[in-house]
Amino acid sequence: MSNGHVSRRTLLTGATAVALTATTGLARAATPGIARAATAAPPSASPGEVPALWREFTRTPFTHPQIPYIGRAGCRTRTRSRGRFVAAVTDYGAVPDGTTDCAPAINRAIAAAGRAGGGTVTIPPGTFRIDDLILIGDSGVVLRGAGSGRTTLYATKNLTELIGVYGSRYGGDKSSWSWAGGLIWLAPRARWDSLVAAIRNRAWPFEGWTGNKRDEWTTLTTVEPARQGAWTVTVADAGGLRPGRLVLLRLADDPAHTLLQHMAGGGPGPAAYYWDDKTKLTSYVPYEWPVRVTRVHGRRVTLERPLPLDLRPEWDPRLTTHVEELTGSGVEGLTLEAMQTPQSPHLLDKGYNGVVLQCAYDCWVDDVTVRHVDNGFGLVAASACTLRRTRVAGRGSHHPYFCREGSHDNLIDDFTVEQRTVPAPPNTQLHGINVEGLSSHNVWSRGDMRMGTFDSHRGLPFANVRTDITVNNDGRHGGDASAGPLFGARFTHWNIGVTNGRAGLMKIDGLAPYSATVGLNTVTEFDQIDVPDFTGDPHSRLELYGTTDAVRPRNLYEAQRDL
Repeated sequence: MSNGHVSRRTLLTGATAVALTATTGLARAATPGIARAATAAPPSASPGEVPALWREFTRTPFTHPQIPYIGRAGCRTRTRSRGRFVAAVTDYGAVPDGTTDCAPAINRAIAAAGRAGGGTVTIPPGTFRIDDLILIGDSGVVLRGAGSGRTTLYATKNLTELIGVYGSRYGGDKSSWSWAGGLIWLAPRARWDSLVAAIRNRAWPFEGWTGNKRDEWTTLTTVEPARQGAWTVTVADAGGLRPGRLVLLRLADDPAHTLLQHMAGGGPGPAAYYWDDKTKLTSYVPYEWPVRVTRVHGRRVTLERPLPLDLRPEWDPRLTTHVEELTGSGVEGLTLEAMQTPQSPHLLDKGYNGVVLQCAYDCWVDDVTVRHVDNGFGLVAASACTLRRTRVAGRGSHHPYFCREGSHDNLIDDFTVEQRTVPAPPNTQLHGINVEGLSSHNVWSRGDMRMGTFDSHRGLPFANVRTDITVNNDGRHGGDASAGPLFGARFTHWNIGVTNGRAGLMKIDGLAPYSATVGLNTVTEFDQIDVPDFTGDPHSRLELYGTTDAVRPRNLYEAQRDL
């Protein structure tokens, strides 16, 4: 793959190798739960089946009508140099005694790494009490513990106490700490400062790439029409573009809402849908997609990833500036444990939240556990980030994982949602792995969900993948009616084992337009049951239904990555 271009012969050769490897049982095994094959299948193991959809995908990987291209999801810069600065938090006064407030010392060490232009801040084994949140606000800074089983940050306060009440920009008495903010918060410092100022002034903000009022951007250039899946576009003026620059692709909607229709796959169903009263959904438009430029040749500009949507004149496609991003930063090797309190009633969370990445690009979280949190791991206007070897444990969470406010191209890999350790209090809610708010091309891979569900939370998320996951499907989705459809086009559920046999949000062939459900065991509808948002033929696909770990390749993300 060079400058985003793949030859047909190379692609088909790679696809054949991937499928053959998977068929002989040499693909990587999944997580506990419904039994999965080990790294090498025993001689008596079933060889598995390669579905027609996979063969189709390899012929048209960037434009397939049901399966999105997610082979480049996640962080791509982690191996680059992060600066020579290395410091231990104990050098700044942190003490692993479980009683001394170490948040000031940890934040001083992180700030010093930021001033040095990046570096690594280490936390040795032990329990470090924190009475404030930990902010990573500078690019190139890594906070590294000694391992999630050895280093613990014990948080004693919630975000309501630390920052203040955070209401909803859509009104009502909801707490936005139910879906925003973390006790470890990765966000560019200037953006974080503006968010906190708005919250304290009770001017409830937008949370994304263009500021609290979505007005902090300027046009770099307009873009000529192009098709979904293209890696190279033609611009009016490439003078402000250079390889490595992060830009926003901005698409506005028209009065007929043809952009939203396109996100839903187009056709009679989305055309007949009534969009005008979906005021929460329409507030998410314009669609903003962050992407790096990889090559500029005259007016031809090549991007790091293929276009997620068509570019049509009626949507005024343009490349713009944005607030300063956080990039090349990460958190590794620790447990964040909140002081154990009862879970709050639904939508009234106080903000005992875990790790959140916001306005972050090419950042990561690795080997991190959160315990006794309201909400676990969050992606808020975050793109091209990786969460790997993460775990949500303890008394139970509202959103174990949430992905919202236009988050794109993220990878959540090798994740676990443990069974809660105490019964759920009355009037609480459990969702699961959440996606909403026009978020697209995100992947949840190799998951062990002992509770929760695949929470498509309305707001027309599209082109997202859940693959190689075992789930005890006991959660429920949320989402206001004003946020519009549960699903846009090109959702794919691939190799999913449902241990309790509940169909809801797992088998989506009759629910999600232009979707694919492949390799799902037999399930039945009970508890929360949904109906399609769009009328007519959904143009969705169902293959290898009623099987357990039979589909090859097992893991759709890994197979696409390995092409």
